[in-house]
Amino acid sequence: MNRPQALHRYAPRHRGQRDSKAHRLAALALCVPLAATAGLGTIVPASAATTTRAADTAGSLAIGSAGYAIPSGAVFVSTAGSDTYSGTSTKPVRTIARAIALAPAGGTVVLRKGTYHETVTVTKKVTIQNYPKEAAWLDGSVGVTGWVKDGATWRHDKWTPRFDASVGFSKGDKDGTGPGWQYVNPAYPMAAHPDQVFISGVQQRQIASRAAVTAGKFFLDTATSKLYIGSDPTGRSVRGTTLAKAMSIRAAGTVVRGIGIRNYGPSIWHIGAVTVESPSVRIENVVIQDSATIGLGVIASDAVINRTSVLRAGLLGVHAATADRIQVLRSRLDGNNWERFNSAPVSGGMKAGRSRGVLVKDSSISHNLGHGYWSDVSVYDTKLVNSNFIKNSATGIFLEISARGTVVNNLIDGNGAEGIKVNNTSTVLIYNNTVLRNARPINIVQDSRTKANTSYGDDTRYPNDPEMTWLVGPVTVRNNVLGIPNTRANCVLCVEDYTHTRTAAQMGVTSNGNVFNRADTADPDWLTVWSRGTINVNPAVYGTLAAHRSGTGQDKTSLAYDGFYAVSSTGHLSGAAQVKAGTVAVGLPSSLATLSGQAAGSKWLGVWGR
Repeated sequence: MNRPQALHRYAPRHRGQRDSKAHRLAALALCVPLAATAGLGTIVPASAATTTRAADTAGSLAIGSAGYAIPSGAVFVSTAGSDTYSGTSTKPVRTIARAIALAPAGGTVVLRKGTYHETVTVTKKVTIQNYPKEAAWLDGSVGVTGWVKDGATWRHDKWTPRFDASVGFSKGDKDGTGPGWQYVNPAYPMAAHPDQVFISGVQQRQIASRAAVTAGKFFLDTATSKLYIGSDPTGRSVRGTTLAKAMSIRAAGTVVRGIGIRNYGPSIWHIGAVTVESPSVRIENVVIQDSATIGLGVIASDAVINRTSVLRAGLLGVHAATADRIQVLRSRLDGNNWERFNSAPVSGGMKAGRSRGVLVKDSSISHNLGHGYWSDVSVYDTKLVNSNFIKNSATGIFLEISARGTVVNNLIDGNGAEGIKVNNTSTVLIYNNTVLRNARPINIVQDSRTKANTSYGDDTRYPNDPEMTWLVGPVTVRNNVLGIPNTRANCVLCVEDYTHTRTAAQMGVTSNGNVFNRADTADPDWLTVWSRGTINVNPAVYGTLAAHRSGTGQDKTSLAYDGFYAVSSTGHLSGAAQVKAGTVAVGLPSSLATLSGQAAGSKWLGVWGR
């Protein structure tokens, strides 16, 4: 929860009108082997056979590609069926709701190809799946015809669907007004309105007045029920959302697989177009796309989200709360916050709160407007493993007011804010990540919020947890490749205590076996920032690795490369640098080896295979 703070920050130093950084970034994008001029050799994969990671191909199979076996006694659904039928393969029912009613507990519902326009509530344990190799979609929208030209716009009359635009997780909530509490960006005032229009499958942006309607935008006059669009619908498919929820899963052990879900209009308080409300639910090879606010909400334990794609949700891809032991595996949560809500209090790829045991593995959480992954408010034991966090507009990985975090073998690249931010979170391991082209690559901070002095909420299920202190540290930083920060950065490894009460050593921050890479020694000026824990005294800053070692005693085996790129645009560390891993890196602990699929004690710098 990104609450308003009056915190000490450093502003990037003015660097004048130099164009060297732009030149270097352009060269990097072209994979120019600048390291060759510094004796590092051309930047190439250390092992070409291991350069593709599971995260690179994460997400659902294409809808219509899955081929699950059909068990005996399955109930069939078809757009050509009838709910008066028995549900056999030759007499399919028409709706999923009817099929669930007919299926026995533990039974299977099979969807034939086509589009199903309904809201489904699952109240018994069933498996819902596609017929092998057939594309079945739940679609919250309907075709809209009868458009007439009206000035510079096109008009459809008698559009009667209405949605609730409450701004918050309870119906009737109003938006906050303070920094960090305002969901809606004033530049996008209709963001919380779940109305949606699609032209040839492309979502149009809702605006607040007819006069502002232009191509790609629409306006709903609720007083007259007239719908206006700014793009010519002639010869094109136009669809409008009429349903809020796609699926509410309220039966433990339910499985949903091989289907697509699109174009639903949940309000924020619905928690998602699809909600997991009972334990041990599995969602696999499912696409959830173009939801008005949240794509998938998980508020029960032991959910497994496997090979699932949550795309272009208006606010947030996945919301998880009291979602103990949730697993997000080989999934893709990309392009979310399409409606451009503020990054706080919530938006982006995935946000978890008040949950114990969160695993994100072999997944992609990228290209979201907002934070990529965010643990906020008493999340215990977060593990982010073998995944990609690329080009999110805010922080790639954000661990906030929580306890126990493991960040291992992730590519964290091109995010608008920090690569990894650890804020008031205890016991964090950061191993073998490649963190490039972000603002501060690793930012470790303590602010005034602790359980002892705050009125903010906590996980009331564990009121006396001795680990949930909301105090940062210890934090262990090992074997990471950190560098080429963007122009918003002023240090590479940064440790601060805004209360000025603890040094980095007292926080338990330790760092070794890393590779630091700056385009030059002034980009950014400071290699590290290190808390001195003294009131009215700024932290220490170190411009070189030698100064950092001398001042902190840390990073005794680490490497620093300044003045060229030791790492490529695809995250590959120079082969000449990687061969130094045996003397630079720290052996991988067995627990992290098991988690990441590497050999215990192995030494590598940054992401494996790059």
